[in-house]
Amino acid sequence: MLRLALCLGLAGLLSAGLALAAERRQPSELGDVEVGEIAAGLEHPWALAFLPGGRQLLLTERPGRLRLVSLDGQVGAPIAGVPSVFARGQGGLLDVALSPGFARDRLVYLSYAEQGRDGMAGTSVGRGRLSEDASRLDGFEVIFRQLPRLSEGLHFGSRLVFDHDGFLYIALGENNQRPAAQQLDKLQGKLVRIRPDGRVPEDNPFVGRDDARPEIWSYGHRNQQGAALNPWSGRLWTHEHGPRGGDEINIPVAGGNHGWPRATHGINYSFLPIPEAEGEAVEGTIAPHHVWKKSPAISGMAFYDAARFPAWQHSLFIGALAGQALIRLLLDGERIVHEERLLESLGERIRDVRLGPDGFVYLLTDAANGRLLRVGLAGD
Repeated sequence: MLRLALCLGLAGLLSAGLALAAERRQPSELGDVEVGEIAAGLEHPWALAFLPGGRQLLLTERPGRLRLVSLDGQVGAPIAGVPSVFARGQGGLLDVALSPGFARDRLVYLSYAEQGRDGMAGTSVGRGRLSEDASRLDGFEVIFRQLPRLSEGLHFGSRLVFDHDGFLYIALGENNQRPAAQQLDKLQGKLVRIRPDGRVPEDNPFVGRDDARPEIWSYGHRNQQGAALNPWSGRLWTHEHGPRGGDEINIPVAGGNHGWPRATHGINYSFLPIPEAEGEAVEGTIAPHHVWKKSPAISGMAFYDAARFPAWQHSLFIGALAGQALIRLLLDGERIVHEERLLESLGERIRDVRLGPDGFVYLLTDAANGRLLRVGLAGD
């Protein structure tokens, strides 16, 4: 009996070891990919932002928690001073971004779902000053609200990106209210451009129009959950969920109409056509830069321009929720010339993708027991 127990125990250890090895090393076209777990037990983590020095990061959990996490796996207690969030459906605490001047001002920007007095919700953005011990956000203030609020729990977006001139872009969803994405007096389905304190830049494309919100940069978007600056061109890229099919990447144009719901490659979840759809290509709208006929359900976006893994240079990494993969797109200039699906055997929904200062790619998995993962090429 003792020998049997020892054998069973050894078999269990070997099985666990093999499972760990299988998870830590995954095949790819460019060689094996190594996956390392930094932290687990995170409740639906949504976004991360590295602090200066690259050894610590801020991480959001959708129920409304902001945490400090170190790359040695230490997960801090929830940081105080975070606003109350509408944590229903797809709502909650969403993106996090650091001020371009964080080293001197310590300002942290958060996007989150906020409920109004009528019970409807929209995406809001605010900022607060991270204390020196990183235990709290001081003086948190709202600098942007998506008005009117039209969501009952769906399609908040959102991603926050500062450009090289210090303007803040906010990629928004249309709150599952399709026509609103085409209505310029509403902030649903829009890419917004503001100053870091919330003021509207005078050169925004709709400034001075009585029938349009001045914050709007582009419109006709559905549910944008990825945005990043292309490091070679300096242009902002965004991506958005289609309905049943039609996930797309856009390079937003100032004042541009990017189509939804008039132009789409998808159909309704009921398998019926989108009522407002006029076709895949509609005059007066801008075609997507890239489209998936079958939706991976994309979230998170990071361009790879680090020296650590030369084989990944000029790649764009995107997470897939329904597709449960890390998508690598190869770029030739701004053209997408090849696609590869990585980490499919992990079987996890990938919510956020970031390039770390160390040249590794960092992922958040969307689950009640979500994880922070570090990904790189083996042997490099």
